This record gives sequence, structure tokens and C-alpha cells, in this order.
Amino acid sequence: MKSQMIPKQAYIPPFDSQAIKVQHIEYFDPPYQEYHGEKITEQVIAEVLKKIPSGINIYLFLDPCGEDNWLEVNCDGKWIAIWFWGDLGENTYFSYNPAFVDTAGQVSKMDFSDKSIYTDLKSGGQSPIAKIHALTDIETGIKAVEYFIRTGAFYSGIDWLHEYI
Repeated sequence: MKSQMIPKQAYIPPFDSQAIKVQHIEYFDPPYQEYHGEKITEQVIAEVLKKIPSGINIYLFLDPCGEDNWLEVNCDGKWIAIWFWGDLGENTYFSYNPAFVDTAGQVSKMDFSDKSIYTDLKSGGQSPIAKIHALTDIETGIKAVEYFIRTGAFYSGIDWLHEYI
């Protein structure tokens, strides 16, 4: 697996604030709600964005079947982690926190014994999320999530780590 850090940019391309590129939404927490196609309304999007600061674990799929090309969002009010799984895992993107760059070696070894390098967030409800892959600026994280919902693209206002084959 190769990796590349994509630095944040000052310029954020404009987007249509009424566009909806996400085709499937799935909550990973009870009551495990799902929305598909036309059921993804402005009201549903507003609800998703509103819930983020108080805590959310959700998948936002570009694929209508919910099988590939998704953004996973995990937030507990202190940390927000944004992760994209694409091309059946051959292209993944993680929100990137350069303040924790010195922990990258430990994270790559999947050494979970040092709790100081991990948040309390869990991907898929089970895998610990490293601080290097999470942001503390929740408001900017929400902007990144909305940008993805509206454009299907990555928000250039945060750093990303791209891992690929």
C-alpha cells in the first residue's frame, strides 16, 4: 500500500448547496436508519449535519447499493474522523491531523496498546481510530461532510491521507 498526504488548500471550490450526490445513507448506531435515492431529502441532510457535533457514526454512499465508494463519519463531539473507501478498497482517504504525524509508525503497525495515540472513536463500531486520522475542529469536519454529500468530492479545506495500491 502506498500513501500520499494531500495538504489542505485555501481555495474551496463552490458547490450547489441544493445538490445531493450521496445515494445511500446508513446509520451505524441504533435505530440503524437507512435512506436511499429520493428518500435523501434536504431534511434528512440537515438532520445528519445537525447530529454530527453530538455524536454520530454514519456511512454516506455514492453507490446506490451501498457496496462501494462510501464516506464513513465518526464523531463524539471532541473528535471527528472522516474516511473514504473507494474502488473496493484500492483507494482510501482519511482525514489527516498533522499534529500527530510522529505517531504514524505506531499506527501502521496496528499497535493498539498505546492508548494515547487513539481517539475514543471506533470505525465500524470496533476498530480504534488514530488521532492522526481525526480532527478536533468539528465545524470544519461538518463542512467536509456536507461538501461530500453535495459534490461527491473531497473537501479541500482539510488535509487528507490517500492510501492506494
